Amino acid sequence: MAGLVKDKEAFQRLSFLYQAAHCVLAHNPENQALARFYCHTEKTIGKRLVLRQDPSVKRTLCRGCSSLLIPGLTCTQRQRRRQGQRWTVQTCLICHRSRRFLNDPRHQLWVDRPEAQLGNQAEPKFE
Repeated sequence: MAGLVKDKEAFQRLSFLYQAAHCVLAHNPENQALARFYCHTEKTIGKRLVLRQDPSVKRTLCRGCSSLLIPGLTCTQRQRRRQGQRWTVQTCLICHRSRRFLNDPRHQLWVDRPEAQLGNQAEPKFE
C-alpha cells in the first residue's frame, strides 16, 4: 500500500514551514532571519523524525546556515566547466558555502527512476 504515508502530519508541517519561508522572503527580502529560522526548524524536525525530504527541497536549503537558497537573493548561481563536464555552482551569500550539481541532461536522480518506485520492484522469493 504505497498510498498510505507514515507521519502525514509531520510532512504537512515540513511543507508548511518550507512554504512559509518562501512567503516571508517574497513579502520582505530583508527578513532572511525568519526564513532561516523556518528552514532550520524544518531540518531539525526532519532529522528528529527520520523523514526523507525530496531532493528538490534539499537542494534549495543551505547545509551550513539553513538559509533558503534563492538565486540572486540569498545565493549566487554559476555555470562552470570542469574536466569536460558542466556543473552548476551555488554559493550561499550568508555563510559562503558552495555546492556543485552536475548538468548532465541524461542524469536522473534515483527517486525519479522507475525501479525506485515500490510498485515496480520485484517481490522477494522465499523458499
